[in-house]
Amino acid sequence: MPKKAVNLSVDADLLARAKEMDLNLSATFEEVLREKTREEEQRRWVEENRDAIEAFNRRIERDGVWSDGLRRF
Repeated sequence: MPKKAVNLSVDADLLARAKEMDLNLSATFEEVLREKTREEEQRRWVEENRDAIEAFNRRIERDGVWSDGLRRF
């Protein structure tokens, strides 16, 4: 993917510690941003689909699932 330069403000002590450890700041930022973005997408999906999820769960509680008579556990 193409890269884009950005300006960030970072805690100076944290930045110094990361540099002492030879951490790749760009790779670390991308990894954490990717994870946070995925978490937020999941949170939004659950929120957007909350009514359908709750309706499905109520139906399963009421009617069970098709395999209830087949399971041996």
